[in-house]
Amino acid sequence: MKLSRIDVLLMAFCTGLIVANIYYCQPLVILVAKEFNLTESYAGRIASLTQAGYALGLFVLVPLGDMFERRKQILLITACAVAALLLAAFSHAFWMLEISCVLIGASSIVPQLILPMAANLSADENRGETIGIIMSGLLIGILASRTVSGSIGFIWGWRSVYFMAAGICSLLLVLMAKRFPISKPTFNGTYKDLVMSMGHYIKTQPVLREASIINFLAFAILSAFWTTMVLFLANPPYNLSSLQIGLFGIAGAAGAMAAPLVGKLSDSKDPRRNLLIGLLLQLASIATFYLTGNHLYLFAIGILLIDIGQQAIHVTNQTRIYTLVPEARNRLNTVFMSVSFVGASSGSALGLWLWDMGKWPLFCLGTTIVILINICIYMLLQQND
Repeated sequence: MKLSRIDVLLMAFCTGLIVANIYYCQPLVILVAKEFNLTESYAGRIASLTQAGYALGLFVLVPLGDMFERRKQILLITACAVAALLLAAFSHAFWMLEISCVLIGASSIVPQLILPMAANLSADENRGETIGIIMSGLLIGILASRTVSGSIGFIWGWRSVYFMAAGICSLLLVLMAKRFPISKPTFNGTYKDLVMSMGHYIKTQPVLREASIINFLAFAILSAFWTTMVLFLANPPYNLSSLQIGLFGIAGAAGAMAAPLVGKLSDSKDPRRNLLIGLLLQLASIATFYLTGNHLYLFAIGILLIDIGQQAIHVTNQTRIYTLVPEARNRLNTVFMSVSFVGASSGSALGLWLWDMGKWPLFCLGTTIVILINICIYMLLQQND
């Protein structure tokens, strides 16, 4: 079957609501720190652990989409996400919350099963546009989740956010069971063969290598920012609450509307040029963050720039890898997204370290260096599609 516009929008809707599970924790760091009597930087570990769990789930579970029927896999993993979210909501100690966050991350990889499914069912000439639409749902989910989480956490406490997320995923289970198409597996070997084949693709597909490396560093920048900005805004001279901090997610959600346009551009003959645009936008965003001072409207502009830049990089790279080996899209996506979210987890840890060492000025300097390294890699690799 081919995807209708309604199918694509439904996939975007489900993708955004499920991926939000990974990011609810970021505005809640201050509230968690107060309840468990921890420093804010130590409580920030829940963000990096959630992303590490996501990377683990990507590597272990996503390849199975080439081996098993995707719809059943999506439903089973979403059910696991419901259980993990409830465990977080009932956590009575910080170590239990840490374990819950790893499980939440690992069970929130459903969007990375939906995307290859959509790519398989899309015509070659509009695959990038389809991915862009679904990615816009994913990005809006990521960014709006912080606003929702900050607001609900401020009013009803951080546990209520996880109860809400468990309820949403339960409803999505019913919706996906009724509407998602049944897919046919494309791989007939063992799980060991499946995993080993990913090494083969890493060796033989230079575009996959380039896209993964560039995404690793781009995700590190984005994750470092969203983890550290909570500390930046919660401390003097701003002293913002979790509710106020969460509202900055609106600026990023507005930028997510550019994803379908980026997807269309990725269907062109030279999609790689979008990567440089994205990297330069990231660089401009860090400069804006550094110059914010007492002008928080500049901070909001910086959020818009960093998220549009990330979309240009990520949507373009994801579209590029889906054109390489159609029958191995889940495995290619596993390599690409596992590397990306190891980058995200590393970025969260880097952001917290830079904050501890030199607060916001050192954060801006450190992330600028990382972006410049990424631009150099882009210039040196020059892999054509």
